[in-house]
Amino acid sequence: MRLEGKVVIITGAGSGIGRASVKRFCEEGATVIGCDIDVEQLSSLASECKELKGKMIPKKLDVTDRTAVQATIDEIKNSYGRIDGLINNAGVTRDGLLQKISEEDWDMVIDVNLKGVFNMTQFVIPVMLEQGTGSIVNTSSIVGVYGNIGQTNYAASKAGVNAMTKTWAKEFTRKGAKIRVNSVAPGFTKTPMTEKVPEKILAALEERIPLKRMGEPEEIADVYLFLISDESSYVTGQVIGVDGGLVL
Repeated sequence: MRLEGKVVIITGAGSGIGRASVKRFCEEGATVIGCDIDVEQLSSLASECKELKGKMIPKKLDVTDRTAVQATIDEIKNSYGRIDGLINNAGVTRDGLLQKISEEDWDMVIDVNLKGVFNMTQFVIPVMLEQGTGSIVNTSSIVGVYGNIGQTNYAASKAGVNAMTKTWAKEFTRKGAKIRVNSVAPGFTKTPMTEKVPEKILAALEERIPLKRMGEPEEIADVYLFLISDESSYVTGQVIGVDGGLVL
């Protein structure tokens, strides 16, 4: 098993890519702390993971709540003695053309997608620096690289995630620690976010994708698995697109 003995935190674990990642990591023997604000989703996910080789620990957590984040990280360290991986996957959208984006919608997206990544990483990194190893994966988006009409706030948050990724890849290795930081930039993927998009628009999007289909959450989870595992030991500071060739 590729993650046997590893302790991994995954935020936004209740649905979509996060949910698929928890299952994939448990299949590979990891102890996964699945964090989300939706307790019901976490409970059902924990039940689905019971028969897998690893272990899933559900944890209600709002990544914008710094006090709760610190308490959660302290609890994990006290319980397991280490944190080998962090996947900053929690995210939201509040789409609209610039003139129509409210301050509330701007703040919500920036708080969850950008500050949430900052919060989680700031409290996890002392643990990783102490042990000298670790891998952090930030969920970005192709929108954070290329932009998209109607997603000013989302694009800004994901571009910020990419910038933090590259900065941290340099910063966390300064004293010889083997800590890797990467971003994964999914394209259009079948998640609760895309379920709200009208079928007509989805069909037009699929025509633009060379592989002629949307991505599956499990396909993104497999890339996360590679980046958390020791197989990616020489990969850091990268923004890896998983988009079916959409941006070609």
